[in-house]
Amino acid sequence: MSQLKRLQSAMTAAGVEHLQIHEPATLQWLAGFTGSFGIALVTPNEGVFITDSRYTIQAKNQVKELDVIPHDPSKVIQDVVADQVKRLGAKQLAFESSASYAQVEAWRAKYDGVELVSCKNLLTDLFKIKTADEIALIKEACKLGDACMQRAISMIQVGVSEYDIGLDIEFFFRKQGAKIGFDPIVASGPNSALPHARPSERKIERGEFVTLDLGCSLDGYCSDITRTVVVSECSDRHRDIYEQVLRAEEECCAALVPGANGKDVDQLARDILNEKDLAQYFGHSLGHGLGRVVHDPGRLYHTADEPIVAGQVWTVEPGVYIEGFGGVRIEDDVVVTASGPEIITHTPKALLIV
Repeated sequence: MSQLKRLQSAMTAAGVEHLQIHEPATLQWLAGFTGSFGIALVTPNEGVFITDSRYTIQAKNQVKELDVIPHDPSKVIQDVVADQVKRLGAKQLAFESSASYAQVEAWRAKYDGVELVSCKNLLTDLFKIKTADEIALIKEACKLGDACMQRAISMIQVGVSEYDIGLDIEFFFRKQGAKIGFDPIVASGPNSALPHARPSERKIERGEFVTLDLGCSLDGYCSDITRTVVVSECSDRHRDIYEQVLRAEEECCAALVPGANGKDVDQLARDILNEKDLAQYFGHSLGHGLGRVVHDPGRLYHTADEPIVAGQVWTVEPGVYIEGFGGVRIEDDVVVTASGPEIITHTPKALLIV
């Protein structure tokens, strides 16, 4: 079933008669359109796609299931959209919940007499369950992520700057025809205690952790992988922390089975870390959904009281961050299947001293 048919079926079930989509990532998910601007209007029975003159030819080539409406250059693009809203007979129009207040007000001024409402969970529920085609694309992105991780690890040595490794990560992905899924993290020594550190001019030193967190966007789908290594010499403290984080990561990956609960999987990581009084240094969620964007809908956290379902793709990334000493994070991407979890990132996780 195509994404359009899935969406139309969900709209019918939810009683939504008219839906507007404007986010580029959602348009790519729905229609395969890779431009930076477009608006789709969808009903349970039809759909139209409007873009401006920059993307007219591209839209005709990429958008197959929606009727592409030519842009009359004598009209403001939003007036063209308003004409289609009127033609479709919309009295109430749902929109993506990511829309800003300013966007909604601009639409309200154009769509005379149309009630605008947020579509809430309609789209996010669809995003959480991936099709077989989507999973195949995520796996390809993970293969490239693994290749990049292996290259980045090979660059780690005393005297090399975080910034140099970060640049090489970006160059590697670009050279392979992918985009960076997010700004890569290269964090050494005390910087590794910062969960979202950015590469700096700091040079790597002996006897410290280096954390690498990277991922790409390939053909519209993302990967996200993290590994931590120790440089030259490893203390007992390095080893103890690393091994406990690794155990938490592996057991939580194994716990991603249909019927499990997201908050329970997150708590499992904290219970394991707490065996060595390390849970106090783990502040973020255990993981998030992964798909057309790096942070796709869904979280593994104490507030995530939702069942794990086959077809979901999750990151699992427990971490320990100790100010002044350093930190460890280990992250894999995991597909939930009817028979259990499938880990789709494959860079080795055993403690590595480089």
